[in-house]
Amino acid sequence: MTGEPRIGDVFGEMIRDAYAVATGIGPRPLVGGRYPRPVIEIIERDDGLINGAPSAHYLDPPSEWLPYDHRAVDRVRGRTLDIGVGGGRIALHLQDRGVDVTGLDTSAGALRVCRHRGVRDLVHGTVDEHVADGRRYDTFLLLGNNLGLIEGRDRAPGFLAALAALARPGAQVIAHGTDPYGTRDPLHTGYHELNRQRGRLGGQLRLRLRYRELGTEWFDYLVCSVDELAELVQGSPWRLVDVDDRDAPYYLATLKLAGA
Repeated sequence: MTGEPRIGDVFGEMIRDAYAVATGIGPRPLVGGRYPRPVIEIIERDDGLINGAPSAHYLDPPSEWLPYDHRAVDRVRGRTLDIGVGGGRIALHLQDRGVDVTGLDTSAGALRVCRHRGVRDLVHGTVDEHVADGRRYDTFLLLGNNLGLIEGRDRAPGFLAALAALARPGAQVIAHGTDPYGTRDPLHTGYHELNRQRGRLGGQLRLRLRYRELGTEWFDYLVCSVDELAELVQGSPWRLVDVDDRDAPYYLATLKLAGA
């Protein structure tokens, strides 16, 4: 016994069980044939902070969405890549609207749930790996706070270059982000300062996910201000052309392919 979790598909296992709770369909009946309620996503930060939240929102229908999700999908045009498709909530809605949408995720388990829910076009992998598939897109979605996949200063150039390699002329990125700097909680403000001392952006998180006996490897996830995003985009193939911050601290950022 090491006290450390077994590395595995945390998100896939969690989404599978959340789907089972919602539908009664799943492989893990418990006492009395019931599934665990609720299914909780555990997020562990590298300074020891642990947060938990119900995972059912990954499956929410549009009636349960927050306003910025509706505004984001209303901006979609053309062939669309939903990056971090998760439980498929955005992709299913776009399908119903007749959009040619592909869901991309690194979680094989999440893709199985998406497939069972009816998402037709799914790809397992990262944006970098998907470049080799030869597909090209008009819209890239980074919703559910997935602007965080930029990770930080070191990863941003490669991530944005991979999106550009997947882009058709005039393509756009629609990303949901959160400004982390409005808090006065010393647990967060102290972490921001520690990050800056380490040469990182204040809101750059070092995380791992936990569910039951499983854990992920540690990974970086970026929560950044609009000004920091503008700095990261400079010198990339993309231009920051619009910011919708009416739901602050949450915002929608739209990037356009340079030259469009």
